[in-house]
Amino acid sequence: MKKFELIDFPYFSDEKGETIPFEFDENFPFEVKRVYLITGKDSIVRGEHAHREEKEVFVAASGSVKAVVNDGSGDQEIILDQKNKGLLVHNHCWHEFKNFSDDAVLLCFSSTHFAERDGYIEDKEKFLK
Repeated sequence: MKKFELIDFPYFSDEKGETIPFEFDENFPFEVKRVYLITGKDSIVRGEHAHREEKEVFVAASGSVKAVVNDGSGDQEIILDQKNKGLLVHNHCWHEFKNFSDDAVLLCFSSTHFAERDGYIEDKEKFLK
């Protein structure tokens, strides 16, 4: 089973602007316990871990960022640059983010409250074993 996938959110656009609703109902892939934002710089890598329990959805609310995910089958790169496309990352899936555009803001939805580091796998070699 793949431990990551792209998911679509509703998108509405007219002459006034855009609306992208994120409904926390039975269609969302998990019960959301936390929402947070990530910014970065082009030369910085963020994330670089997997979670033992936590699941997350990442959306480029502004700009673009390159996600690198690995569920044990090799690194795969995904460009996040659409406000209505989310990257769902299940637990036990390595994820990292790089190549942030200057205006990049990553909107993140989590299945857990902020965790201590013991819920993280931060050594990629250990993760791959």
